[in-house]
Amino acid sequence: MLATSTATAAPPPASAEFDPIVDAVMTRYHLAGLAVGVIDHGKVVYTRTLGERVAGSGEPINQDTLFKIASNSKAFTSTLLARLVEQGKLRWDAPVRDYLPDFRMADPWVTEHMQVGDLLTHRSGLREGAGDLMLWPEPNAFTRQDIVHALPYLKPAYPFRAGYAYDNLLYVVAGEVAAAAGHAPYDVLLRHEVFEPLGLTRCQIGAWQRDTVGNVAQPHVRKGDRNVVIDADATDIPDITSAAAGGVRCSLDDMLVWARNWLVPTAQQTQWLSEAQRRMLWTPYTPMPISARRRAWDGTTRYAYGYGWRIADVDGELTVSHTGTLSGMYSAMTLLPDRQSGFVVLINSEAEDARTVLMEALTKHFTSPHDGHDADWYADQLSKADAARRETFTMPASSPAKPEGLRQQLGSWRDPWFGSITLCAHGHAVRFASTKSPRLTGTVMQAGKRYLVHWDHGDADAWLRFPANPHDTLRMSKVDPSADFSYDFEDLAFQREHDCD
Repeated sequence: MLATSTATAAPPPASAEFDPIVDAVMTRYHLAGLAVGVIDHGKVVYTRTLGERVAGSGEPINQDTLFKIASNSKAFTSTLLARLVEQGKLRWDAPVRDYLPDFRMADPWVTEHMQVGDLLTHRSGLREGAGDLMLWPEPNAFTRQDIVHALPYLKPAYPFRAGYAYDNLLYVVAGEVAAAAGHAPYDVLLRHEVFEPLGLTRCQIGAWQRDTVGNVAQPHVRKGDRNVVIDADATDIPDITSAAAGGVRCSLDDMLVWARNWLVPTAQQTQWLSEAQRRMLWTPYTPMPISARRRAWDGTTRYAYGYGWRIADVDGELTVSHTGTLSGMYSAMTLLPDRQSGFVVLINSEAEDARTVLMEALTKHFTSPHDGHDADWYADQLSKADAARRETFTMPASSPAKPEGLRQQLGSWRDPWFGSITLCAHGHAVRFASTKSPRLTGTVMQAGKRYLVHWDHGDADAWLRFPANPHDTLRMSKVDPSADFSYDFEDLAFQREHDCD
């Protein structure tokens, strides 16, 4: 074990600097649970846990509580690959096909020239979130091999290495590359090469037992005046297909150990992962767009993606960070390497704005402590921006479509990467159902002369664009253009196969 101590060895006292930030966010956003840890000059100076693992249960969040860290898992995957590179089992510049002979992209040239490092940098040419419907909503029946086989059918949105668009599928592929090079499943390798050497004793990946591990936070959404659990874990937690892109769970204490490994690595830790490989992970490979808000709030002029990390300047200081988003779970880790400082945020609520406020207020503590803006100011700014967005988008009025009005469109349809769906009459309504993604079901609605699907899970309704003739394809798109990009309806193209049974 390389970790010399854990965050629990000497619990730091609550700090007057951070309590007002945490309290303001917890109160304003009515979070089910929250865990925050802050590192300054290499030492953990603040930890705070609030709320419950399950709202109303009386089971408190503590520093050992497991949270889904979602896309913060990507840094774990890139680190695993770096370990294999150091062991001579893998090369960053080797073609992906050296390890996965079945790997294909839509463009044959890209197939031959995509390197292992390209899998991690969001510059493949795929549309943002391409193919994510094979990962979410969970559970579904898509496998990692399904993802590899689907890639040739996902049409590029821009030339290879010519731009940035966030994707998850190629991190799943990266996990399969690791498995092939390391001659063991991804989860086995991650535990052996990363968790165990660093002493991340609570972090989980692959299949495990909820009650045996214990102290597991559940995701929540806000309904009315209370927090409600969604997508609760079963007793047997499976090895999910998206593990390498977003499947790690960790506690606050383990995430602080993970963060200190990057900020103030011990001699043993730099033997475990060399300075050369650490620099590879934090090298800016793909320029990222800088939002107007980031420019205004942070003065950011440089923003790029490395191998599993985002690299940016904030108020003239280097930051290395990532966030994680899954339904009802949000995470963030921001490091300021030049200060040997940073922080971790873990939330078990649907709480994007809460995370943004915490990230901004905690970062400003280091980069601009006298800027005069408190957590409520940032929250107010986000609230105003959201109100302005709502003014530009209104959900169209609709009512359940009649089966007789869609007689020619009813039947089974197939997309080459997503598989089969059915549009069939159920009583006086038409239902959309996916064969491999059983939670992607909903009722077809009519809005004027157009049709949409209102999903049973209540998120990201989708337009249906039926073909003008039998040889064309059924296409889909998000009703709300700002809906989560993982609802990748735009890459679907269904051909009708046969009538409903």
